[in-house]
Amino acid sequence: MAQVQPLDALPLRHDGGERWTLPAGEHRGNFRIDRPMHLHCEAGATLDAQGAGNALTIGAPGVTVEGCTLLDWGRNLTEMNSAVFVETGASGATIRDNRLAGPGFGIWVDGTRDVSLIGNRIVGDTGVRSQDRGNGIHLYAVRGARVVGNHVRDSRDGIYIDTSHGNHLEGNVLEDLRYGVHYMFANDNSVIGNVTRRTRTGFALMQSRKLTVVGNRSEQDRNYGILMNYITYSTITDNVVSDVQSGDTGGDAMIQGGEGKALFIYNSLFNRIENNRFERSALGIHLTAGSEDNCIAGNAFVGNRQQVKYVASRTQEWSVDGRGNYWSDYLGWDRNDDGLGDVAYEPNDNVDRLLWLYPQVRLLMNSPSIEVLRWVQRAFPVVKAPGVQDSHPLMRPTTAHPSTTDQEPTP
Repeated sequence: MAQVQPLDALPLRHDGGERWTLPAGEHRGNFRIDRPMHLHCEAGATLDAQGAGNALTIGAPGVTVEGCTLLDWGRNLTEMNSAVFVETGASGATIRDNRLAGPGFGIWVDGTRDVSLIGNRIVGDTGVRSQDRGNGIHLYAVRGARVVGNHVRDSRDGIYIDTSHGNHLEGNVLEDLRYGVHYMFANDNSVIGNVTRRTRTGFALMQSRKLTVVGNRSEQDRNYGILMNYITYSTITDNVVSDVQSGDTGGDAMIQGGEGKALFIYNSLFNRIENNRFERSALGIHLTAGSEDNCIAGNAFVGNRQQVKYVASRTQEWSVDGRGNYWSDYLGWDRNDDGLGDVAYEPNDNVDRLLWLYPQVRLLMNSPSIEVLRWVQRAFPVVKAPGVQDSHPLMRPTTAHPSTTDQEPTP
């Protein structure tokens, strides 16, 4: 057990009022703040926890910690070892412009309110298995937090939000992780303008409602760009997901069967999914497990190897008020030049459905029997299975985030 010392054990310089400065140098041990104060670290000031416990614990309201470097805290995830641990009584804490590098959690905020985590740089320990590292930022039972402009890499999840409501995430960059942003049982949260790169899932949205997910980017993530699992009454708009490919989940995937899906919607209802761009991925969008009654319009599906995967009992119409989505493989025409295709876009057929239900049939993909099946369903559309229909496909993408190309991928 690490022995925790009061912060007064450090050679602090009083700058007046509640402002204190920690001078440059290496300061070893585990420290605790038990009164309101503003702690500013000079350049070169380092708190080194020497591999055990929390580097810094905040137990009082109104504390600010700014410009500090925190290193080598503990790796016991059961004990929630963290670089900065914000306790329940530490409402209104501000953690700003700090540098954190270690194996456990970066910043853990535990059951408090109105915390601001701004401009911190958090790096995990690549010598530890991904699932054994702590999350970069972890919010548990937190309300009113602002998590803005942080950079997290090589931890387990970048930002994990558990049973925390009314929080705001904006402008964070999250790289080389399991999940970039991970929501569990969290409502009324906003996720604005964040970037995920090279994660196993960019935005893992789970068991939550009334999320506002706007203007984010998922770049070169594996398995899933945006994953919606039991999400209801949420808004997913103006996001860009690109270059999602299938990859090894490392045995810690919450939903098996990652196939490079730009957007995966699992048992999610009554959501608005508009003006997003899903491009250059193995699969543009996959809906399953009763994911119906969502508004899906104004999106651009560009250059995905397969645009849509959907198996259900009734057809879904993917247009709203005469406006559908843009599909880069649409072969229809626009005779009256109103920007809308004159024939509906129907991405899947009975052969697709057969392949999804019975993957072993893929062995017959190039056989005459498969060609006959496709000819029959074209000649006799009465046998068409329920699926996706976009009655008013867009002839040009109208999303807010243009890409470098609107071309189909080279086979």
